[in-house]
Amino acid sequence: MPQDIHVGIVGIGIYLPKKTRTAAEIAAATQGIWTEEAVIEKLGIRSIHIPSDTDGTQEMAVKAAWDCLKKTGTDPKDIDVILSIGEEWKEYPLTTSALYVQGEIGAENAWGIDVQNRCSTGVSALKMAKDMLMADEDISTIMIVGGYRNGDFVDYADKHMSMMYNLSAGAAALILQKNLGRNVLLGSHIIADGTLSRTAGVAIGGIAEPITHDNLSYAYQSLKLMEPQKMKNRLNAVSMVNWFTCIDEALRKSGYTRQDIDYLAILHIKRSGHHAMLDALGLTDEQTIYLEDFGHIGQIDQMLSLHLALERERIQDGSVICMIAAGIGYVWGASIVKWGIHQ
Repeated sequence: MPQDIHVGIVGIGIYLPKKTRTAAEIAAATQGIWTEEAVIEKLGIRSIHIPSDTDGTQEMAVKAAWDCLKKTGTDPKDIDVILSIGEEWKEYPLTTSALYVQGEIGAENAWGIDVQNRCSTGVSALKMAKDMLMADEDISTIMIVGGYRNGDFVDYADKHMSMMYNLSAGAAALILQKNLGRNVLLGSHIIADGTLSRTAGVAIGGIAEPITHDNLSYAYQSLKLMEPQKMKNRLNAVSMVNWFTCIDEALRKSGYTRQDIDYLAILHIKRSGHHAMLDALGLTDEQTIYLEDFGHIGQIDQMLSLHLALERERIQDGSVICMIAAGIGYVWGASIVKWGIHQ
């Protein structure tokens, strides 16, 4: 491949359910474990989006895909590959979300595959899509798309689950194109720690513990920390180190350093962690958007943050964007984008 080949972001589409749940409602659902003030100030949640009965994971993805196609003026027939980053909690188990989106938007020339890396799937898919575009001369345009509503499984009365009270609902789509000439996706870096692979997840409904008459009432609120102390201890030891390694390595691969970051597209985390990240990177509140009015929409957060930053003009031509994610499993990742005309 020629040395000057590059991959650019054509645009982004977003879908958010209209219904929301306030910090006061979340506090009430915890049955006295958390106050409204603590939910806002410590957890950093003012409101989250709640899906309607028709806001399935796949259906929301289709709505985001259409929004992306409309905003970018892209013909769905020009899409070569669809990478679905939508969650496994979807309308029908064992159906392929990428192919559902393909059929609904008429992307008849595309093939698709579902990708899973929990809340780091978006960043992981960016790396995968770029690598595919760079390596395969038959692929010119890729759509990354997915929906998320894992909040359905949260038991707010479980004191160990406060880290997931922020789980929200929504969908996003992003189109990447080879040699676009602008908004270039540069380096990415991902770190995984498989020792944490079963420390969190949905406990009931799989092969290990199927849904039965006896556990039915609890099964659909069984997203939980299955080994909370092990997870806490290990994350305290490695999480921030791994995150900053991902950031620094992604920057190095892109020819930049921390001092070059203009905007941080960060997932929603508790307020103190968010500010600690900004401080460590030498960034201000104006160089990011804290998603306290949206909550954590899993792997959608980075695309939502980028979308909001463009709307609020926090990103300009020449801006260096760092997109970071982390997902249970455990995975950390970072991708760098240089916004504006490619030179």
